[in-house]
Amino acid sequence: MRGVVIGVALGLLLELTGRVLAAESSPPRVIKMTAKKFEYSPSEVHIRKGEHVVLELTSLDRKHGFKLPELGIRADVPPGGTARVEVTAEKAGRFPFACDVFCGDGHEDMTGTLVVDP
Repeated sequence: MRGVVIGVALGLLLELTGRVLAAESSPPRVIKMTAKKFEYSPSEVHIRKGEHVVLELTSLDRKHGFKLPELGIRADVPPGGTARVEVTAEKAGRFPFACDVFCGDGHEDMTGTLVVDP
């Protein structure tokens, strides 16, 4: 009887380990965004709690910044270039982000929201 219990426990452990390894080996979802005076597009991004994503930010005009303070994320987006920002949110909620590189009148309106669904 003890051998059967150990065998079942070992089987469950191997199955769970395989699922974890499969999840870790799958590539993150890429969300393409653009930045230009004075907006991000899309300005609202939805992900699931615990999901690993890459925000691919492309500047269409000049240098911009991307700051998502509640998740400790900060990046420069070079003019005509792309910045890749990895995000894995461990809590659900609405998290504001903004450009933190002055880009002219209207800069203060260059904001958006990362929505982390449960």
